[in-house]
Amino acid sequence: METPVNPYRGEVALILNGDAQVMRLTLGALAELEESLGEGSLISLVQRFENNGFSSRDLMGLLLAGLRGGGSAITAAELASAEIAGGPMAATRAAAQLLARAFAGPQ
Repeated sequence: METPVNPYRGEVALILNGDAQVMRLTLGALAELEESLGEGSLISLVQRFENNGFSSRDLMGLLLAGLRGGGSAITAAELASAEIAGGPMAATRAAAQLLARAFAGPQ
């Protein structure tokens, strides 16, 4: 199931429980992500993804922030129990794409 996303807005699609969701890292979502991960800066998170040194906590925090930035009211508990189409690898690819689009613009 495809959902229309606008890469120029930094949007990325993620399929949760069979439903297409739009993720986007707004300024508010980025601030929430910094707080949830206890980071003073997102640079270290970006570097962890670039170096494949991220944790499952990093991944969940990034997906949650992106979903909320895309307009979802999903909770951390709901995301933790959701079925992500493609499993952990698809979630990781979507999270990396989300970071790339937020900081580098569309490819």
